[in-house]
Amino acid sequence: MEAPMEGLTLLEEEEGAAASAFTGLIAVFGRFGTWLSANPWLLVAAVCPCGTEEDQDPPRERPSESSNFISTEVWGLLECLGFVGILVAWASLVFVIKTEHYFEELCEPNAWLTGNTTLTGNATGQTDFKAQDEKFSLIFTLASFMNNFMTFPTGYIFDRFKNTVARLIAIFLYTTATLTIAFTSAESALLLFLAMPMLTVGGILFLITNLQVGNLFGKHRSTIITLYNGAFDSSSAVFLVIKLLYEQGVSLRASFLFFSVFSVWHVGRTFLLLPRGHIPYPLPPNYCYGLCSGRDSREEEQKTVESKELEGQSEFVSPKEEIPDPGQQKELRSFWGYAFSRRFAWHLMWLSMMQLWHYIFIGTLNSLLTTPAKGTRYVVGIYTNAFAITQFFGVLCAPWNGLLTDLLKQRYQKKASKTGFSASAVALCSTVPCLALTSLLCLGFALCASVPVLPLQYITFILQVISRSFLYGGNAAFLTLAFPPEHFGKIFGLVMALSAIVSLLQFLIFTFIKGPLQNDPFYVNVMLVLVTLLTFMHPFLVYGECQRKEGPPAIA
Repeated sequence: MEAPMEGLTLLEEEEGAAASAFTGLIAVFGRFGTWLSANPWLLVAAVCPCGTEEDQDPPRERPSESSNFISTEVWGLLECLGFVGILVAWASLVFVIKTEHYFEELCEPNAWLTGNTTLTGNATGQTDFKAQDEKFSLIFTLASFMNNFMTFPTGYIFDRFKNTVARLIAIFLYTTATLTIAFTSAESALLLFLAMPMLTVGGILFLITNLQVGNLFGKHRSTIITLYNGAFDSSSAVFLVIKLLYEQGVSLRASFLFFSVFSVWHVGRTFLLLPRGHIPYPLPPNYCYGLCSGRDSREEEQKTVESKELEGQSEFVSPKEEIPDPGQQKELRSFWGYAFSRRFAWHLMWLSMMQLWHYIFIGTLNSLLTTPAKGTRYVVGIYTNAFAITQFFGVLCAPWNGLLTDLLKQRYQKKASKTGFSASAVALCSTVPCLALTSLLCLGFALCASVPVLPLQYITFILQVISRSFLYGGNAAFLTLAFPPEHFGKIFGLVMALSAIVSLLQFLIFTFIKGPLQNDPFYVNVMLVLVTLLTFMHPFLVYGECQRKEGPPAIA
């Protein structure tokens, strides 16, 4: 009879601590938002296609086209915010479907106290739910694996069949997934193994088609790309909204039926605010698109081919090297030459190790919070909400990585134009600070996540969202600068697919923690922190490569 009173005392203590820490969390982001609103020019610079006389070659576009660019960027941002990366807030959905008794038959009979939300059974309250938690972890592992692994084939679909076909496939996958989840119940819970991977694949295909929007904004391309990657993280707030609506009486079915109906908007945007083909970079003069552009598809394709030729000349050739010498020609390797390069291998390690940390944290967050909360679901719910809210601010954190990359790239390009240094070398150097900063943020996140103290997890959540935003935005920006543009789609897809294979280790690690380690993740956390330290090798090696390449072009 004392267990409920102990749970109530713990509830009161944790509620006060959680409320205090949560207020501090909101205050931090509130001050950031106030500062940002006082300096709006920083975000305007990211989305405005106009700039200094250096930034554009007049005449680039008519005023109506400029408005069309802004509309495409804004609606694309909203699409990424609302639909692309909702899997990040998996813990919020797990909270709901646990309440709906999904896989509850796997729990031991005395797992719940009658009329109380406090767990019983053993000292930690976790062993009783081991099988249920493993099911949820397996679903998340499969969905997150498909999210990355399918980037390569979906990228090929986008390259081969272009924008409209790729988006229609994404809409089909996404709508089918939301309808499946809407009509799933505890009796048909196994359908989540089909629905969640379809949801993530549809979302990543939406992201791929939206990343090209950065091509509309010239020298701010990296900023737009990282902004959209940040929106990918922030879309996790969708599952939080579903959780909050569920607590107010809105059923899970009603929420996902709403998402299914909203697919009509995706179709409209596909035909009205995006071209049928690819958005070229750099943009040809008077480039326009959409249903009212009146541009013939063959003409648009010709403009795209001409733009790719211009890009190939501008990105990897210094202004003083209009005619490449034999030393430069050696750099024009095939796709597989770059895929087997040391630069690609170290970048794959850099991305995979930090991504594994994030996936383990997200996939096991519900069970990790339950242990220090002694199974008090109200406390777990508070921290789950806090985590989902912090994910929303990824859209504000991510652009700073791209902005830093753009500024450094412009600075090094000016240096190259004055000294005759290799343009590819100085562009590569601009990525070094961003790579090192991302590793440092992930190390801080890993250290905080390893300490099982509930109030400290608010700091963990903040570092996690900043680190994740920098990780994926920095990945896209690095691949843009470190490899030729004609191989970008294949390189991006390959690195995400291979990192997905590494991410499969998360389920084995989760099983290892629940089994031999008896729910104590200390030794696993220490190992992962040490692995995170290895990621600092990547920026050092890139810097060393820049030092070797820097200087006037070598003559063979």
